[in-house]
Amino acid sequence: MTPPVVHIAGARPNFPKAAPVVKALERAGVDQLLIHTGQHYDETLSEIFFRQLALPEPDINLEVGSGTHASQTAAIMVGL
Repeated sequence: MTPPVVHIAGARPNFPKAAPVVKALERAGVDQLLIHTGQHYDETLSEIFFRQLALPEPDINLEVGSGTHASQTAAIMVGL
């Protein structure tokens, strides 16, 4: 069994970059897992992109929230 392709996104620039890749792999029948880091978590920095880009709901949301780069990176690493 082939493991899924794992997409990790969580900041505004990542969502538009991930969308065409997710869609292309979906068309190809590739199993995928979408992980939202939760770095950007409000309507205008996260949810709007999922709607407008037709991204699927994340399989996992790490909900790291705000913080320093170091604390966010550490929380993502622990969550993964």
